[in-house]
Amino acid sequence: MTVHIAVEGPNDRHIVGRLIPETWTDSNVEVKDYGGIDELLIGVKAMPDIEEVRVIAIVVDANDHPDRRWQAVRDRLVKLGADVPTTPVQDGTIIPETDTLPRIGIWVMPDNKHRGELEHFVAAMIPDDDPVWPLAEAYVDGIPQEHREFRPQKETRAKVLSWIATREEPGFMGQAVQRGDLRTDGELCQRFIAWLDRLFAAEAGATEPA
Repeated sequence: MTVHIAVEGPNDRHIVGRLIPETWTDSNVEVKDYGGIDELLIGVKAMPDIEEVRVIAIVVDANDHPDRRWQAVRDRLVKLGADVPTTPVQDGTIIPETDTLPRIGIWVMPDNKHRGELEHFVAAMIPDDDPVWPLAEAYVDGIPQEHREFRPQKETRAKVLSWIATREEPGFMGQAVQRGDLRTDGELCQRFIAWLDRLFAAEAGATEPA
C-alpha cells in the first residue's frame, strides 16, 4: 500500500516524517513538501492519480482562519467526488475510499479546531520541565514592538525557533524529535499519531470512531 502525505513546507515534512507510526514501516510512504498552501491546494486535484496510491493524508495549517482553511481543502475534495464533512473531526478526519478515490485523511494544524500552525503543535511537544523553553519565551516577549520583524500571529513560531536554536545541532524540527528533545507522548501528538494509524488501517472504508 502506498501512502502519500501532503504537507505545506520542509518543517512539516520533517516533523510528520518522524511521527509516522511503526505499523507503516512495511509501506511505501511519501511525505511531500508542496512548497506552500497554494501549491498544495492546486496539487489536491492530481493526488488521486498518483500511481498506486491507496491512502492520502493532507496536513495543513489553520493559521488565522481555521474555517476558511478547512473549506478550501473541502471544496477541492468535493469537486473530486469525496464526501467530506462540513467541519473537521477533532481527532482527525478520515474519508473512506471509494471506487474512484483512495482513502483520504485531513489534519488542520494544530488541533483541527483552533487558530495556529505547525509551531503551535510543536510547542505542545516541548517537555513541561524543559529549562530553556521559558527562557526562549522570555527572550521573544522581551523584544520591543518596534524591533519585531514578525507579525503577532507568528509569536509562537518565533519562540519555537528560538528554542530550536539552542539545541546541540539546530536544524529542522524533526531532528529534535529524533534526538528526543521533543516528546511524542503528549495528548495532542498522540492524537495525531493515532489519526495516522487509523488512516492506515488495513480494512478498507475504516472511519474514525463515533
